[in-house]
Formats: sequence, C-alpha cells, structure tokens
Amino acid sequence: MGNLVGRFRILKPGLSAGATTAALALAMVFVLTVVTTGAAHAQSFQLLHTFTGPDGAQPNAGLTLRGSTLYGTTRTGHSGSNWGGAYLLRPAESGWVFQNLYIFDGTILDRVVVGPNGSLYGTSPNNIAGHPYGYVYDLRPPLNVCTTVLCSFWTGTVLYAFSGGSDGATPLYGDLIFDQSGNMYGTTSVGGTGNGVVYEMMGSGNNWTEQPLYAFAGSPDGANPYHGVIFDSTGNLYGTTAEGGATGNGAVFELSPNGSGGWTEQVLYSFQGGSDGNYPVAGVIFDQSGNLYGATASGGTGSGGTVFELSPSGSGWTHTVLYNFAGTAQCGPWGTLTLQGGNLYGTTVCEGANNEGNIFELTSSGSGWTYNSLYDFTGGNDGSKPYGNVIFNAAGDMFGTAAFGGSSGAGVVWEITP
Repeated sequence: MGNLVGRFRILKPGLSAGATTAALALAMVFVLTVVTTGAAHAQSFQLLHTFTGPDGAQPNAGLTLRGSTLYGTTRTGHSGSNWGGAYLLRPAESGWVFQNLYIFDGTILDRVVVGPNGSLYGTSPNNIAGHPYGYVYDLRPPLNVCTTVLCSFWTGTVLYAFSGGSDGATPLYGDLIFDQSGNMYGTTSVGGTGNGVVYEMMGSGNNWTEQPLYAFAGSPDGANPYHGVIFDSTGNLYGTTAEGGATGNGAVFELSPNGSGGWTEQVLYSFQGGSDGNYPVAGVIFDQSGNLYGATASGGTGSGGTVFELSPSGSGWTHTVLYNFAGTAQCGPWGTLTLQGGNLYGTTVCEGANNEGNIFELTSSGSGWTYNSLYDFTGGNDGSKPYGNVIFNAAGDMFGTAAFGGSSGAGVVWEITP
C-alpha cells in the first residue's frame, strides 16, 4: 500500500506516525456574517457558511461539535482537485470563521468524529491513488502552536485501506465509534461476501489492525449497511442495512459477542416494504429506556419514508411507525435521528413544502407523536438536500448542513436557534 499523492501515509508496523504532512497550499479562511434566510416556523434559521467550490462543495455529512467549534467534511470541491475536504467553523464576534483543515484525494461522505486522543477520525469510500475500496484515516492538528491561519493544515494518516475482500469495501455514511479500550467500529457497504461488513479497528500504539466482525449474506440477515453501528450498555452492537433482510427491503440488526471471540447476528426487524417503510439508510439511536429509533427513506403510507420505534418485548422487539412522510421514494431521512429533550429531530432529503428537504421535529405527547417542520428549504440561497443528521449545543441551538443550494449551488452550513 503506497502513499496517497504525498498526502496520506499508510501506517505500517515499525513506522512512526509523526512523519507524514499534507502537501497543501494556503488555508482558505472566511469570516462570515450570519445571515437570516426565510421563515423557520417560530425558529431562527441562519447560514453560517456558504460553500463556493474552492473551499469545498457538497457537505453530505452532518457536523461534529467539540467545545464551541464545529467540524465537518465536504464530498468534493476544492479547485484543481475536486476532492473532499475537512473543515472547521468557530464562532467570532462578527459571525463564524471558516477554515479548511485538510484536502483529501478522494470522496468523503461521513462525519469526522473526535477520538479519545483528540484526533479526528473518519472514512473515505474510495480514492484515486491506490485505494479504490476506501480507507480509515485520522487527522491531527499541527504539533507546533499555530499563531496564523497559514500553518493550520492538519496531518492526515491512513490507518487502514480496505482490500475489497473479506475485510469489506466502500464505507459510506456511518460514523466511527470507540469502545472504552479505544478500539474503533464501523461498517462497509459492500465487501465480505458482497453485502457489507461490520468491522473493528484495534490500535496498539501507532499501529492499527482491522478485524471483520460480521459479513452480511443478504437474506435473511440484511445487506448494504450504509450507516455505522452503536453500542448498548452491555456491549452489543446495533445498526441497519439499507437492503436485504427477509424481503429485501432492509433490516435492523444486533451483533452480540458469543464468548468465543466471535459475534452472533440477530435480525430485530425486517422491513416488508409496505406501510412499515423500506430502504433504512439512516442508523438507529437508543433512548434511556432501551428503545431504538430510526427512519426509512422510502415506503410507508405516504411513500416518502417513515420514522419508527423498536421496543423490547419479551424475547423480541415490537415495531411501531411513529410518522409517515408523504412524498417520493428515497426522499425521506438519510441522516440518523437525534434525540433531544425527549423529542426526535432529523432531516429529509427532498420532502418539505418545496421538495428540497426539510428539518423536522417529532414531539411525544404520551398518546402519540406530533410532527412539526422546523424549516423547509427552498433550493435557493438557503440550501437544498440535507443528507446529514442534526446536532445541538448546550444552549439548544441546532446545527446541520445542506449538500446543495446556496448562492453557488455547492451547499451550506446552517443553524437554528430557538
């Protein structure tokens, strides 16, 4: 496995992790004045950054918050390369300061997450310089204290490159997660037996080893896990497959350690493709009572997808549709839901009043759930097609991205304040 156009270095046994630096030009820094655009149903919708192309384009993934700083990725953009990138936004008195952290030599579709050591971690589904099946990477800040924006590009290192075989291939939208020992877990959308893999990355010093935990067969266990996995309190993993399952319409699964060093998969629910929905691209989340929540991008009574709950019931799980979107197939939620204050929040790709996507809230009323569209994108300067999830800060402000639209059509970062 070789270098990635001088940008990434594959981490191999015996090699130091401190050597590889990004051979990049000057950082692009933009100080933006917050702009209010449109009505947001008694909320205040604001643009924090509008991408123009040279600074990145198509922010498909959501954001990660550390302190008051937002971190994100773009799928493409950057004049001269058309590659994905990583960026940060930090608040300033006059608005928000945008700063590019890294330019990749491939596509980026998922968020970066903060690791136990403070580095940023993520995956790429492909690259043009020797890793066509994708890789896991980390980004580290400069070793020296940075006093100007011109020294602020971070160092990127490939921790593992997938081979396309039993180890998996093409990780897509899912976040990486860490266990208490600092090992990482994720999914690839294909590879294994052809239908995707759940894997573990085990780190020892500067060296990382990938171990496939489970390879999907398609039926009845599921196929093509687009998002990642989450832990429960006892160490089991949960996730979704966009396709496969008993009827080919996707599934929710659990992986449990079997006591012999392996993992056993159990399908918690197979979608039927009717009123229950199909194509569950988004991942799942837990509430404090152990219920799982997720979404499908298609199907349901309105054809535009569903929001659902899975509740433990004896030795099984009970599936309940909480809301049906009325629209077009694959226009529903692609990003994993967020639970905040007992309410569910998310985005749709092309639902809403203008068919350009929206930001929604589902409020539990005891006898059911009440739907409220917090903002309907117009496809103009405010953005279009929000594929990612939403996040909140301690003040209750909500942040997210839209992959397209904006003044240049390259996407936006937005905020909704109560």
